[in-house]
Amino acid sequence: MARAGLSGERLARAGAELADEVGFEQVTVSALARRFGVQVASLYSHVRNSDDLKTRIATVALTELADQAAAAVAGRAGQDALTALADVYRTYAQSHPGRYAASRYTPPDAQATTTDFVVAGKRHSELMRAVLRGYDLDEPAQTDAVRLLGSFFHGYVTLELSGSFSYSGPPSAASWPRILHAIDTLLRTWPERQPS
Repeated sequence: MARAGLSGERLARAGAELADEVGFEQVTVSALARRFGVQVASLYSHVRNSDDLKTRIATVALTELADQAAAAVAGRAGQDALTALADVYRTYAQSHPGRYAASRYTPPDAQATTTDFVVAGKRHSELMRAVLRGYDLDEPAQTDAVRLLGSFFHGYVTLELSGSFSYSGPPSAASWPRILHAIDTLLRTWPERQPS
């Protein structure tokens, strides 16, 4: 029998909070059961396994991040939109490191992938494409630019969170706007031809 008050959504939200406290990789069904003071078996009425739990947490993170990004870029274009989008990713990662790690999670099998997870993930690509409309890029340049932005956002944020930029000056907070300006310049002058 399912314990009153527990649901898949409540477990996912509690798992997201736990991820921020202890790290996404440390979140397990057992750890969540301890948090609620219940037996592990009580949670299996709401989540299939650890992969399902992690997918649900990732969906929470992807949705929160997409909601914040959509609000930040609304009504903006060009470098303003690019900066707003980038700042949301960076701020979210700093404020919610466990959730940010969850947003990078890839379920190990198709069964663990839910429609909500897929929809939340696609929103990020759509947001990047919306920002890139201000740069007048055709395909395949737009897809290349989406991949560039995703790589930059994730790479910079991950290195910054791990402390990799703390060993030399200037501070990473000073580099961030200069790099965004450089990316804006690149997007405005994107080469039309593919290199051979």
